[in-house]
Amino acid sequence: MELIKPDLGLLIWMLVSFSVVVFVLIKYAWKPILKALKDREHTIEKRLLAAKKAKEELARIEFGNEKITALAKIERDNLIKEAKEIKTKIIEEARHEAKMEARKIIEEARKSVEKEKADAINEIKNQISELSVIIAQKILKQELGNKETQKKLISKLIEEIDLN
Repeated sequence: MELIKPDLGLLIWMLVSFSVVVFVLIKYAWKPILKALKDREHTIEKRLLAAKKAKEELARIEFGNEKITALAKIERDNLIKEAKEIKTKIIEEARHEAKMEARKIIEEARKSVEKEKADAINEIKNQISELSVIIAQKILKQELGNKETQKKLISKLIEEIDLN
């Protein structure tokens, strides 16, 4: 039962030993423990501040990335639009050039056909005139083969000249 009801001497010795322990703790351990706690607190504060800064930087970078992505999309859309316009322009120019070339070829073909037609008509006229001369020679040889026919023809021509 001594432990349940301590003696006055035991109480004093417990108080003295407790005071010595507290004094030793205050003198040698309390300051380093408090210093370690403060250092730990500062380290935690620094790390929290660094994490906050990193979070802000990450948010800024993400915003920058979103902005860059949006700008890249706009630039891509503009390039695609410009490429389509250039394609349409090139196609239209090619069509126009093809139409002009076709018109030129058709015009040249028409001129060529007209020239060949005129040449053919001239050739036919020349052949007709040659045939006419040949036929006229043959007729004249036959008609004017005898002298009486020649005299009749000459008289008839003279009469026609007087009448006109």
